[in-house]
Amino acid sequence: MKNFIYLFISLFIFSCDSDSIPMSPTLCDESIEVELWSECYNIEFITYLNFSSNQLTGEIPSEIGNLTNLTTLYLNDNQLTGEIPSEIGNLTNLITLYLNDNQLTGEIPLEICNQVDITQSVGNNQLCPPYPSCISQDDIDSQDTSNCP
Repeated sequence: MKNFIYLFISLFIFSCDSDSIPMSPTLCDESIEVELWSECYNIEFITYLNFSSNQLTGEIPSEIGNLTNLTTLYLNDNQLTGEIPSEIGNLTNLITLYLNDNQLTGEIPLEICNQVDITQSVGNNQLCPPYPSCISQDDIDSQDTSNCP
């Protein structure tokens, strides 16, 4: 019995060793889906995404630009960091974009203005000038620019 317990513990320790655990491949079919925050979204059919107030962290994945049929994207009220990816300009059907109340930094990519009649909100971040002409003065005034060059 003692040998059995030792063998079981040895096997358990070996199987839990992080070097021996294979990395799991993405679950998404990359030809028709995009993985965002560990979920798969169909490139062709997704038009609306609401991630508002979901405690998301890290950067906005550049792959979001592959969801070209998106009309509405809410990423507000999270803890997103880093720069807004320029690939957001690929979202040519986008009408509504909310990135406000995060911790986004850097300059706002000019591509954000590619969309016609876009209603957007990037307020309450740490985004730096120069600001594209499509950004409202209220959004500009709400930026914490203390870390800008």
